[in-house]
Amino acid sequence: MKIEQIYTGCIAQAAYYLESNGEAAIFDPLREVQPYLDRASKDKAVIQYIFETHFHADFVSGHLDLAKKSGGKIVYGPTAKPEFEAIIAEDNQEFKVGNYTVKAIHTPGHTLESTCYLLIDENGKQHGIITGDTLFIGDVGRPDLAQALVDDLTQEKLASYLFDSLRNKIMPLPDDLIVYPSHGAGSACGKNMSKETTDTLGNQKKTNYALRADMTKEEFTKELLDGLGLPPAYFPQNVMLNIQGYESLDTIMQKSNKALTPQEFEMLANQTEAIVLDVRHEDDFVKSHIPNSIFIGIQGNFAPWVGALLGNVNQKILIVTPENKEEETITRLSRVGFDHVLGYLKGGISAWQEAGFETDSIASILPEQFAAEMTADSVIVDARKPGEFEAEHVEYALNIPLDTINANFSMVPKNEDFYLHCAGGYRSVIMASILKSRGFHNFINVEKGIAGIRKTDVKLTHFVCPSTLK
Repeated sequence: MKIEQIYTGCIAQAAYYLESNGEAAIFDPLREVQPYLDRASKDKAVIQYIFETHFHADFVSGHLDLAKKSGGKIVYGPTAKPEFEAIIAEDNQEFKVGNYTVKAIHTPGHTLESTCYLLIDENGKQHGIITGDTLFIGDVGRPDLAQALVDDLTQEKLASYLFDSLRNKIMPLPDDLIVYPSHGAGSACGKNMSKETTDTLGNQKKTNYALRADMTKEEFTKELLDGLGLPPAYFPQNVMLNIQGYESLDTIMQKSNKALTPQEFEMLANQTEAIVLDVRHEDDFVKSHIPNSIFIGIQGNFAPWVGALLGNVNQKILIVTPENKEEETITRLSRVGFDHVLGYLKGGISAWQEAGFETDSIASILPEQFAAEMTADSVIVDARKPGEFEAEHVEYALNIPLDTINANFSMVPKNEDFYLHCAGGYRSVIMASILKSRGFHNFINVEKGIAGIRKTDVKLTHFVCPSTLK
């Protein structure tokens, strides 16, 4: 069977391309659709269907643009109510793609409309199943992302539905079936996904906690909901964009890909209350940046951090990028629904400085200097996730995870200087930029994070600190 996974690491998302006898289908496409059109063109194939496993929360799908450009029909599972033309499949309804068959299997739980697609080859053999967010490798989808859309729908009810879907619809399928999920490690749509992005169903039955044969519904629900933090603020906004529709990415690019002189950039920043988002490398930001700008480097998990920390997809944004990264930055922002980029700083930070505008910097030291300066009385803030912190941290450090900072400024030391670090230097600079924009300047960033500190003689400990935020 000709099935290809198209994986986008920065948002840990997998789309799929299926082709047979000159016909093709795309599953869960990203917002930028040209790669799918190019892939079908390479095979001289016509895209017949765009299958959606559910209304995605963590990214804006490319279904509308792809349908318009390819002529393919959008397909959702039972109970879906999109505000645009689409086929709403019945449970077990079959679709032909060349000599292949795609069978829709309704699997509510992650969301009510969640649907998996069973792939059957030209000989009638069940080859694989595209599971969306119903089943991941090592995990299952969180059941708390659709509650706001339906009255009286709780995460406990959805967890119950998911238990039934897995037991009645997925687990009876053949063990040699290949599982093709929509996400891998790093996605916020689950808790503990594997770095592997495919596996056999039989192996998942042996290794995935959610598929234990002896598990009761109550045990499943408890394990699934345990430690489940609040979903990022932009998730429900992305869901609504996927239900209601959105502007074409071509239109977004025309509006946003505008070169602005330093004077124009500064004027827009003052007049529109736009956030200045600097996406260069953290080392460059530390040395020099526009005052009050927010750093989220494009080389990291850029779009999810933008969504989690900026929150409102309607936020107006001005961008400072590395040279020739303007279009990529706008595209990656649009993946998570941030469509209101006003333009980019032409010539970058150098042009800003040459125009005579003020710049700021972040006090930053190497791990060796941190080790030499640190005393028993030093205040240290660790920006990593609680699980990372619990595994290993500087003794007596305070854990304020980056994704909680907007709700936890009260935790930040105000009256004493402190050191700030993360795992490798990326997240601490993001937090540093947010702190500076909120008036905190009493800190020093530790470059290279715990990876660098580990190579010094600083004492690290491995137990849960009472100050850790849950």
